[in-house]
Amino acid sequence: MSNIQTLNKVVELAEKRRDEALSALGQLQRERQVASEQMQQLQTYADEAQQRWNARCTSTGVDAAQLHHHRQFMQKIDHAMEFQRGVLAQRDELIQRGQAQVYAAERDVAGLRKYTERKLEALNLRALRQDQKSTDEMALTIHLRHRLAQSQGLRS
Repeated sequence: MSNIQTLNKVVELAEKRRDEALSALGQLQRERQVASEQMQQLQTYADEAQQRWNARCTSTGVDAAQLHHHRQFMQKIDHAMEFQRGVLAQRDELIQRGQAQVYAAERDVAGLRKYTERKLEALNLRALRQDQKSTDEMALTIHLRHRLAQSQGLRS
């Protein structure tokens, strides 16, 4: 396998690694979206529960036991929301790491492509120089044969 083929294989592997990082980032973003939707549902549920409680308090009044149960219920909802905030923060951190991995993989791919391009240009330049050298040598050989033939033709 030539150096260029090896470099192309390395570029392919780097692209695969980048694609995998992009895929993983997409999955993390989808998970973050689901967690955000769950947080919104909890917030909506808490707001509705508080509205129902406020309506109940103003229309019929409440006793101490009902107030105690309502506070416990709202504490459970608050706890669930706090837990969900933690999930969101964790997802955000994982997304930041995933983005860093994608950026690093993109940088690697770009660097490897540029390196491969430079190597290919160097090989092409070397081939052009070799062709020019061969052409020059052939022209010199023809010229020398022609002169030799001329000089032998003049002597005869």
